[in-house]
Amino acid sequence: MKKSLIAIAVLAATSSAAFAQSNVTIYGILDAGITAERGGAQGNVTKVTSGAASASRIGFKGTEDLGGGLSAIFKLETGVKVDDGTLDNTNSSLFNREAYVGLSSKTAGSLTLGRQYTPYYETLRDVGDPFAMGYAGTAKNLFPVASYMTRNSNAVVYKTPDLNGFSGAVSYSLGEQQGDASAARQVGGSLGYKNGPLNVAVAYNMKNNDTSVLKTAGVGHNSLIAANYDFKVVKVFAAFSKDKGQGSAPINGAASATATTNAFGYTFAQSADSQDALVGLTAPVSEAGTVMASYIRKNDKESFNRDADQWAIGYNYALSKRTSTYVAYAKIKNKNGAGYTVGNNTEAGTGDKAFNLGLKHSF
Repeated sequence: MKKSLIAIAVLAATSSAAFAQSNVTIYGILDAGITAERGGAQGNVTKVTSGAASASRIGFKGTEDLGGGLSAIFKLETGVKVDDGTLDNTNSSLFNREAYVGLSSKTAGSLTLGRQYTPYYETLRDVGDPFAMGYAGTAKNLFPVASYMTRNSNAVVYKTPDLNGFSGAVSYSLGEQQGDASAARQVGGSLGYKNGPLNVAVAYNMKNNDTSVLKTAGVGHNSLIAANYDFKVVKVFAAFSKDKGQGSAPINGAASATATTNAFGYTFAQSADSQDALVGLTAPVSEAGTVMASYIRKNDKESFNRDADQWAIGYNYALSKRTSTYVAYAKIKNKNGAGYTVGNNTEAGTGDKAFNLGLKHSF
């Protein structure tokens, strides 16, 4: 009995020492509210939505100090649905949002491997979109950030440290197609500059749509410039994207790069030559309240000229540092047979108008 107690004490001491050398954090977001969608072919719908402003999630992230300014880092993050308690994915992936491990240096930057955000998506979310890719006004309703352009699996990502306001990222996602190293691969990068109230960045994304079987699917290219400037009384945003090639403008919510959707009762295929432009703002209207607004134009350069315009407005009120309420509304005007829908952070939407009213808590 005495030996057992000594062994347990030694084990506990060893475990505590190991834990003390690492820093592991459990975190998450719970976001739920009411969404009302109008204008779809199947009629109007009102529902409880999980993650209209920010996708509901639970995650684990950690660091281990390796000495000399070098650390091991990891992150595992899964999406959840607050409305019904299920996982927020359709492919049975447990950590469908992010899953990576890597090394981080204070002077050399970070190198990570796994499932990660693309530099294009992060640039639009963090620099160009006043709705930060959430609410009914999300830029992803018209900008090409659906599906594979949001996150890459099998990705190797390098991010520089802050270099007097400059920072950059490079991402390479292996296609892992047997017998063809270039098929299905994705390459991206970004370069940003932040100084005081100014934040500006450029980003690029390339996706090879070929597979080991299909060799003529083509390549999609996306180039983005985004900026914001904080005047204190108002923060202004702008973004412009040029999308060229097959798969360069995947429809939000579509099952694949070449899928079509008929949310309005007709066939609507993605464009292989388009441009996207955004102007917007956020403005503090009280100590805890912030107004968000944006206008986005989708300019289809193909002969069909299937353009679209989106107007959006929202309001977020912080009840505390971790809890907030929000309301948002957006409307899309489709032209010449375009079929874009008003979604939110986690859903593609079913109509050309949508309203959100919700509550978000972070932990």
